[in-house]
Amino acid sequence: MGKELRNAGITGVGSYVPEKVLTNHDLEKIVDTSDEWIRSRTGIEERRVADDDTATSDLAYEAAKVALDDAGLDAEDLDLIIVATITPDMQFPATACLLQDKLNAEGAAAFDLGAGCSGFVYALSAATQFVETGAYDNVLIVGAETLSKIVNWEDRNTCVLFGDGAGAAVVQPVESGGVLSNVLGADGSGGELLQLPAGGSRQPTCLDTVENNLHYIEMEGNSVFKFAVRIMGKAALRALKEADLDREDVDFFIPHQANTRIIDAAAKRLKLDSDDVFVNLNKYGNTSAASIPIALAEAIEAGEINKGDNIVLVGFGAGLTWAASVIKWS
Repeated sequence: MGKELRNAGITGVGSYVPEKVLTNHDLEKIVDTSDEWIRSRTGIEERRVADDDTATSDLAYEAAKVALDDAGLDAEDLDLIIVATITPDMQFPATACLLQDKLNAEGAAAFDLGAGCSGFVYALSAATQFVETGAYDNVLIVGAETLSKIVNWEDRNTCVLFGDGAGAAVVQPVESGGVLSNVLGADGSGGELLQLPAGGSRQPTCLDTVENNLHYIEMEGNSVFKFAVRIMGKAALRALKEADLDREDVDFFIPHQANTRIIDAAAKRLKLDSDDVFVNLNKYGNTSAASIPIALAEAIEAGEINKGDNIVLVGFGAGLTWAASVIKWS
């Protein structure tokens, strides 16, 4: 007879963004763009930028401390730390291991997960299964990015989009509710649509890769936009189906914060009112794996999520990847 699965839920959240604000008007002085152009096409007004000496693990640490405090959990009681990021401190060791050391979480296993902007929901899916099966009781998941360090500040098509930040959550057993479903997907044939070409084994770092700007984000914006509009609503609907819920059962929607037009399209697919959709893209830009947990933490702090609410998280990103989760808030 199989072991009965436990309910896994989020018991604490936290977020952190750097102090430095870079507005659209600031960008007008750097590249050929305008505040009106950026706002009308993306919805972004400003973003946060980390200092030169601030790494992804530093942002992750600040968000993690808040989440642990919110959950009433000591770092020494953590069983596992998962960091979702595409901007690790270095190729290795894992940023999660560096975070484990900063937190003095000596008993915790730790690994990184790279799924682009879908990364936090991928991490939530993994954490849920560790907790549901009884393998671990206390899992910390963090989405953290310092994208300002990998954007080409001379490329107006990408540098206006991204920002830095971190969001964290603690996943533990809960009596009822919690994570009801997780849906993950990928289409590797679209890998070249959003990539950082050099620095890996395909194109190791050399003088040519540096001179040709191959260590910066490259994106085919129109193709990624079309993919996102198609997949966001589809993934959310599939996650709802797996949770035995309908669109009418959704109380609150937290999408990846990439573009207001993409968010609007997904909300329309779910037939949601704007009051039921959380948007903070205007303040932070696209923070990749950090975007959903930052939004979740801010929504909770603002009192927009209540016990028993059905929450839908959905993201898309490099890979190409997509992911959606349905949570009954407990």
